[in-house]
Amino acid sequence: MDPIPLEEIRAARERIKDHVLRTPLIPLNFHIEGVQVYLKLENLQSTGSFKQRGAANALLSLPDEKTRNGVVCPSAGNFAQGLAYMAQKLHVSSTIIVPDTAPSTKIAAIRRYGGNIIKVPYGDWWKTMTQQKSDGVPGEFIHPVCNRHVIAGNGSIGLEILEDLPDVDVILVPFGGGGLITGIASAVKATKPDTTIVACEVSIAAPLTHARKVGHPEPVPNHQPSFVDGMGGKSVFQDMWGLISTLVDDTAVLELSEISDAVRILLERHHVLAEGAGAAPLAAALAGKYPCSTNESILKVVAVISGGNIDLDKVAVICQGAVPH
Repeated sequence: MDPIPLEEIRAARERIKDHVLRTPLIPLNFHIEGVQVYLKLENLQSTGSFKQRGAANALLSLPDEKTRNGVVCPSAGNFAQGLAYMAQKLHVSSTIIVPDTAPSTKIAAIRRYGGNIIKVPYGDWWKTMTQQKSDGVPGEFIHPVCNRHVIAGNGSIGLEILEDLPDVDVILVPFGGGGLITGIASAVKATKPDTTIVACEVSIAAPLTHARKVGHPEPVPNHQPSFVDGMGGKSVFQDMWGLISTLVDDTAVLELSEISDAVRILLERHHVLAEGAGAAPLAAALAGKYPCSTNESILKVVAVISGGNIDLDKVAVICQGAVPH
């Protein structure tokens, strides 16, 4: 996929401005020596996730004749919610193909926004993701990651970060398929190329770290699902590899316990509810899992809290100091 130019991201931001929240960037209430961490609270979007941005831009970029039979996408939950929400607003039908591992909170939200759900085994769902088509399911196919309109919409987050914190040093971003991090990085690198962009992954499913090690995308050995359902695919999408390689500086691999602790800290210190993927960047910040050199006395780090759609029974387990299954 070709890089997303800054003009395209700015156009996406203008296109979606009436459909998304300009989320706040707030300082973390937790002392880390020599570092000031800021939280970009995308969990405050009306659907509870940044995915609303890319879904809005993708739908609003389609001509009417493309949406007459509705839209269809494969999603584990957050993009599905964003797409169903926007489709409902635009009076377009939506069909969502979800894996059988999708959390009940996200399934319920998709239905609440009027989405038609087709639940399939995880392997079949991943095949739909990689083949980028939905055989036998009518509607305009919108990929939640490998779609330049989706990426451009996500890039609006990068524009907001630079407006609120022009001298940012490091941006920590959850890595699911790469649509979020490449969108943010496209916007930020075009304006402040020395900013370090770090992809956050979970140790039991870290496809980008593995791809960087072997030099190309391939399935992750011993891939395991976890409560961090918003990231940790089986492999990096081939269509995204070139863009990711150009824009992402490093990866941070987190343990489930580190992510669980970050979820709890967000609740305790900020009354912010984050899902596992959304809390992973804070986990990376707390553990110092990023490279950066700066002449400034205080390093300025942004953790993108990408979403807050987590089952409450998992939150209860985390609040007791344990790691959910």
